[in-house]
Amino acid sequence: MSLFHRILSARGISPETRATFLSPQYDKKHDPFLLPDMEKAVMRLEKARKNDEHITIYGDYDIDGLTATALLLDSFSGFGFTHVDAFIPNRFTEGYGLTVDAIERIAKTGASLVITVDCGSLSHVEIARANELGMDVIVTDHHNVSPEQPDAVAVINPKRLLQDHPDAYEKYLLKDQSNKLYPFLDLPGVGVAFKLVQALQARMSGIEPGQEKWLLDLVALGTVCDVVTLVDENRTHVFWGLKVLSKTRRPGLRALMTVAAVEPMAVNARSLGFGLGPRMNASGRLETAQYALDLLTTRDPQEALRIARQLDDMNKSRRKDQDGIFEEAKVQAEKYADDPVIVVSASGWNHGIVGIVAAKLLEKYQKPAFVLAEDGEVAKGSARSYGGFSAADAIRSAEAHITKGGGHALAAGVTLPVGAVDEFRKAVNNYYRELKLVDQAQLLVSTADADALLSEVDETLVGQFAALEPFGNGNPQPILRSVNLAVMDVRRMGDKAQHVKLLVRDTNDTQLQLLAFNAPDHFFVEVGERVDVWYSPDINEWQGRRSVEGRLLRVERR
Repeated sequence: MSLFHRILSARGISPETRATFLSPQYDKKHDPFLLPDMEKAVMRLEKARKNDEHITIYGDYDIDGLTATALLLDSFSGFGFTHVDAFIPNRFTEGYGLTVDAIERIAKTGASLVITVDCGSLSHVEIARANELGMDVIVTDHHNVSPEQPDAVAVINPKRLLQDHPDAYEKYLLKDQSNKLYPFLDLPGVGVAFKLVQALQARMSGIEPGQEKWLLDLVALGTVCDVVTLVDENRTHVFWGLKVLSKTRRPGLRALMTVAAVEPMAVNARSLGFGLGPRMNASGRLETAQYALDLLTTRDPQEALRIARQLDDMNKSRRKDQDGIFEEAKVQAEKYADDPVIVVSASGWNHGIVGIVAAKLLEKYQKPAFVLAEDGEVAKGSARSYGGFSAADAIRSAEAHITKGGGHALAAGVTLPVGAVDEFRKAVNNYYRELKLVDQAQLLVSTADADALLSEVDETLVGQFAALEPFGNGNPQPILRSVNLAVMDVRRMGDKAQHVKLLVRDTNDTQLQLLAFNAPDHFFVEVGERVDVWYSPDINEWQGRRSVEGRLLRVERR
């Protein structure tokens, strides 16, 4: 069996399922009317179109919310709605999700219907206020839900099915396909908005069947950047969305690919997660996400290029600010080295950036991390977690000390008084200890799909890996292990000698170069040592020469 087929087998991809996995079929999409309240939402929108009502799409300031907002603006225009606008909250003045103040401002514009994207499932008070002001609300969301739904016309959220039928699903997938339930629950916000469009197509004219595929560039971008699992419909949406993105009609996305040095015909999930996504998110982290929405919706190529360059400059500033906060946060983290959960807090930190810093702290210390930015008497922050420790559940366990909070198991947000930070730290750490989790750090250790001889790692193999795209959560880039290799050369690189490149050779005299950025100390082995290595192979092109090189993920001395 070839190395590629050994990898497929290790991932549970059998010869019978191989073709479907490697070439997902868009036409096998799930029935959108199986989602909760979809019928109610479509009926209300039919009424709104008939009566030419003023509709406001209430988005969110991250990429998932922005792409979902742009998707509905685009598609509603196609369906013939004539009075549709968008409201994007400001991270610094309004914060995440619906607010009463925003609802009151929207009511003054004359809107009679608000459609949320990527938020709203827990907005009971805000939706009640909308009703008082004569506005109906349709929620489209994918975040955690409460036992009682807000008083909206419809709450379209796949997670409601997980709450109502917990035993019917495993890893968000329906166990028994004969059940008349929606088969997949890990759609991002933009995925839920796209299902609304598919449902509207069944009842309204304006977007012919198949033409909705042109929206998949937005769906792919939001799906990858929201780090949902790339299986089932998500994999299908991103697989075809990348093809749409390679020839996108949107001047903004073409301009963004230009400034990010992304070749359209070579765009992949990594291009979205590390090239386009950070630039789009930068505007909401530093100023206002409206710039990013303007980029997605503009039809003027010159305006698109201007905004794309602005976002690129913002992203450079974001990186500089992020590095400074990370250095300060590490100093604090060392003070609480015995805590299983890192909680750090300081004034002067940009709370639009602290989520990235939390992710970097998790990576460095292999612990869940909360990073809080203090502004006067209020601390706002973000959490990143992994394994059996849910950041959202931890926040709920500390509800006596917080103002508000919520999110996902792996990423969440929280607001609390500055004076309560110490008690919050104690509460989330006590919650962690009560869980009695074991061997959590092992979950972060790279494991291999297959053992490989260096002679098997060639350009043909890397080319075969491309068929497994899109890579991401639930479908990571393949990892190989090669054992008993001799270290032939070690090169330190970077302004602080923080990167390392190893040249290794096996017993058959085949050599391979391995590169690690910001490598931990134990990666800096000595020439002559024998090691086992874990790595992801890729093609390195330099001055017209191509070679296979490995991204080094783990090293063990023999």
